[in-house]
Formats: sequence, structure tokens, C-alpha cells
Amino acid sequence: MTRAGDPAVRRAFPWLVVAGILVAALSFRGHIVAPTPVLRDIAADLGIPSAQAGLLTTAPVLMFALLTPLAAIVIRRAGAELALLLSLVGVLVGTVIRTLPGFGPLLIGMVVIGSAVTVGNVVTPVIIRRDVPGERVGVVTAAYTATLNVGSLLTTLLTAPVAEVVGWSLALFGWASLTIGGIVLWGFCLARERRAGGVSGERFSGAAPAPADAEGWDPASLTGPTPVVVQRRGRSWLRRPVVWLLVGAFALQAFLYYGFSTWLPTMTADLLGVGATSAGALASLFQGVGIAGALLIPVLTRYTPRLVPAAVICASWVVLALGMSVAPESLWVWVSIGAMGHAGGFVVIFSTLVAVARNDAEATGMSALVQGGGYALGATAAPLLGGVHDLTGGWTATLGITLAVALGYAVLLMGAVMSAARSR
Repeated sequence: MTRAGDPAVRRAFPWLVVAGILVAALSFRGHIVAPTPVLRDIAADLGIPSAQAGLLTTAPVLMFALLTPLAAIVIRRAGAELALLLSLVGVLVGTVIRTLPGFGPLLIGMVVIGSAVTVGNVVTPVIIRRDVPGERVGVVTAAYTATLNVGSLLTTLLTAPVAEVVGWSLALFGWASLTIGGIVLWGFCLARERRAGGVSGERFSGAAPAPADAEGWDPASLTGPTPVVVQRRGRSWLRRPVVWLLVGAFALQAFLYYGFSTWLPTMTADLLGVGATSAGALASLFQGVGIAGALLIPVLTRYTPRLVPAAVICASWVVLALGMSVAPESLWVWVSIGAMGHAGGFVVIFSTLVAVARNDAEATGMSALVQGGGYALGATAAPLLGGVHDLTGGWTATLGITLAVALGYAVLLMGAVMSAARSR
């Protein structure tokens, strides 16, 4: 494995490392959304209300909020490569636990998966920006983000038809195959590096990504959250309005993404009167088109004013919520448009964060606040929307909430981007 900053090996591209990262990425979001196509079956079999079933996607997101700062400690102690391997092992353990009978093991398994994915979320950008040549960082990070959506696409599309044959518990367990593949490949990468006595075993320092003019990295190429650590001093940035606009924007985006990811298959089945398999296939567009969004928005960010991609993302969320409310028969259109929002929103939010941060300490502190606060609110989406559905007996009020959130998101994100433009 090569050190990206070493001029002697600058042109070397770590193909095996990138392959290991991409295979690992299939497990980091796919396992979290895997239960969503069969939530109705889970609720019926276990005799639980929709709000309680929604906790299955709430638990991992809550782990993101609570454990992201602690993940940096794990990475610092274990080293980046071993931390990623431990993350995959944790996902596999959680997948096994959630196959045990009862709601308790199912929820515990999701907590374990969320905890493990938190480490993976933080360490993967560290490995990419350390080992990938600077001019390739944007491409690899975009590929990583797209692969996250591929994992979600596969589980959303295939869980329901497999469950019809073997039951939802075994269908969820079957996705362990993705994680085992990641463990094998990344374990091989780690073993090869240790045999070679390479530099990749060095400890993670907790540093933020390099600034825009260092090592050829441009914040416009960012396609995912930046790694974070807890900062104990120099908190004057907390008084900057742009910081709180970014916190609010990320929080509302997390709410929309995890709310729709959880209930979209069930909404689709109810609104269109289709079976679970067809509903899962239609809902998978939300993850599948996101792959294109993860690649398109960085291009817009690079070649157009920053307000343009932000406006496109805001419009996509509003169109999704409004379209499903007034013309559910065209759901596939609205879902495809909305997919641009959840993939591209990360790009705009975190590239804006990096652009306004005045140093590395501010970047890491701001990232910790944005991610921690955002995921905490995002964790409330699934049980809240599920509870409103149970109270009203339909999806009209639920979609009304998502529309209000989408409008609030548009105000906050556009405000953050404009504030960032004024501050430069």
C-alpha cells in the first residue's frame, strides 16, 4: 500500500485497497435498509406497531450520532486497516444476532450493525485520502459513495422476493454474504500489508482532510462525511451562523433520507396497491438513481456556481414529497428525482463545510457537530412517520410532514451556501 503524499510512489494507484473499500461499502448502508421492504411482515409476525418497527432503522442512525466521536478513538488505537476489518466483523455479528427469534435480538442486531458501520463511515475517507493519489481522491470517493447506494439498491430490491421463499429472517441473514466477501478481501489486504511491513499500519491521527489546495484535493470533489474527532478548544466557530445552518440542513436531510428509506416500500405498496416484491423494486429506485446523483452532483459543484447544485438538491426533495402527495400514480418519477437529493446533499453540505472552515481544527469540530446533530434528528424519522401513519390510518399526513421538512431543508441549505459565499 502506498503513501499518497510520498513523491516516489505518487503515481502508484492502490487497486487492491480501493477494491476492498468498495466491497466493504456494500455492507455499510445495505444492511441498515435491508429490513425496510419487509417491515410490514416483521410487524405482523412480531405483533408490534409501525412506530416500534421503525426503530429498526432508527437504532443504527442513533449509533451514528452517539458513537462518531468515539470511532476516532477506536481507529487511533487499532490503526485504520484493522479498524475497517473490525467494522465488517461487527456488521457480520449484528447480522447473525438479528436472525434470532423475537424483536429484542432483531433490535440489538441493528444496534450492533449501526455501531460497526459508524467506525467504517469514519475510517474509510481516512484510508482513501491517505493512500489514493490526490488527483484520484475525488473519483474514488465518488465511487465509494455510489457503492453505498449499490448496497442499498440490492437489499431494497431483493429482500422481499427472497423473503417470500425463505421468510424475512433468513432473507436478512442472506446479506451476510456481502459482508463475508468484504472481510475476506480486506483481510487479505491487511495480511499482505503486514507481510510487506508497509506504512499502512500507522495510527490514525484524527486529522481532518487536507485543505483544498493541498495534495490536489478539492472540497468540490467531496462526496461523503468527513472524519471527525472531538475538539476541546478553539470553539469560536460555534458563533458563526453558517455552522448552525449546516447543522440544520444535514439534520433535515438525514430525517428525509431515513424516513423515506424506511417507509418507502410500505408507502409504495399502499399507494399503488402492489405486492411487497413490486413495491421493493419501485422503492429501489430511491437507492439506485442515487448512484447517478453521487457522480453527477460533484460535476455540477465543480463547473457551476455553488447555488446551482444546492438548488437542484432542494428542488428534488420538494418534488419527491409534493409529487407523492398529489400524484402517487407517478411515484417512480418522484422517487427517481428525489434520489438526487439524498446522494448530492452530502456533497454540497460537506464541501460547504470544508470551504468555510478556517483550519483543520474547525473542520473536524464542525463535522462532528453537523454529523452528531444531524444523525440524532434523523433517528427520529422512522418511528415518528410510522406513528403518524398508525394514528391517521394513511400516508397523507406523513407525506405532509416530509413536505414541510423538505421546504425547511431548502431554506437552511440555500442559506448555508449563500452565507458561505459571503464569508469568502
